[in-house]
Amino acid sequence: MTYHNDFTLSSELMEQIASEGLDFIPTLIEILINAAMKAERSKHLMAIPYERTAQRNGYANGYKPKTVTTRMGDITVSVPQVRDSSFYPETLEKGLRSERALTMTLAEMYVQGVSTRKVKAITEKLCGVSISSTQVSKATANLDETLDAWRNRPLGIFRYIQLDARYEKVRQGGHIQDAAVLVASGVGEDGKRAILGVSVSLGEHEVHWRAFLQSLVERGLRGVELITSDAHKGLKAARKAVFGGIPWQRCQFHLQQNAQAYVPKKALQSEVAEDLRRVFNAPSRAMAEGYLRDTIHKYEETAPRLANWMEANVPEGLTVFSFPEKHQRRLRTTNMLERLNREIKRRTRVVTIFPNVASCLRLISAFLMEKSEEWQTGKKYLSFEGST
Repeated sequence: MTYHNDFTLSSELMEQIASEGLDFIPTLIEILINAAMKAERSKHLMAIPYERTAQRNGYANGYKPKTVTTRMGDITVSVPQVRDSSFYPETLEKGLRSERALTMTLAEMYVQGVSTRKVKAITEKLCGVSISSTQVSKATANLDETLDAWRNRPLGIFRYIQLDARYEKVRQGGHIQDAAVLVASGVGEDGKRAILGVSVSLGEHEVHWRAFLQSLVERGLRGVELITSDAHKGLKAARKAVFGGIPWQRCQFHLQQNAQAYVPKKALQSEVAEDLRRVFNAPSRAMAEGYLRDTIHKYEETAPRLANWMEANVPEGLTVFSFPEKHQRRLRTTNMLERLNREIKRRTRVVTIFPNVASCLRLISAFLMEKSEEWQTGKKYLSFEGST
């Protein structure tokens, strides 16, 4: 037997969504959660309401109101009860995350709004009913304001920040170009992560990075003690101009990758990688510098270009040794943003080519806003207790 929810959205409800946009989402979330909890109770009881069956596992006992807080406002749901109190719906907590899915879906629909077929498919999958491209535009009229407000929200003290870039295909003037997507994340005094900002542009990299970093400062970013990033030329110049006095940690993962370009023989690649790991995993900076000197000396004759590159570049990856040992593993690479970029890619690849820069920024902003709020309500990323 299959226990399912026969909930569909009426045309009147869809009109409200279209006319009121995101303001109507709390009501929609309430309806979705109530329907999901009701279906879960039926599955628990192994019987739908009023069904007579030998497999029944108890009896329904009405509903209990519960008010929960979401980003879109407080909502009151009806939690299904059973007589023996053996049931509590897991989908209540899971359902609260539906607002994230809805916001993301609205962004996707807006990006893909040029295709009525795609809009129809998305809305049918989400709600069991399709709406027109015109309704989608109305429903997302407030979305850009919501995302813009999030991108420009005041910041504050973030002790560690990470910077990274990725690229997306965008149509511009009849041509397909690569747009740079810049992302900044940070760890606040509470030890939790947040996405500090995102920017998309087809412009020159150093100018784009400088404007982006300056915008973080203008929004109140302060208290930065360390910046972790790769050594992109444009980023490096912009970082020095905006955050010149702040220590910089060059991403050790990217250093490992960069080193391979200077290895003269493929057979040496794994050995070089192991030598670099030994440097980076040293228990102290003094030992790391000692290992590095030994490694440079090791390759001076067999791979002189590699030895010269190591001497000039690897020390940039050792800044992290000046920070608390319990923080070092989190700070020595941009792996946190690399994972985030992979998640972004999973969402943007369905679009393939964005119709314009604004649509690219919209979709990525929607995802990052949800991810940042997930981080803020989750566990600490680092603990500053006992560290100076």
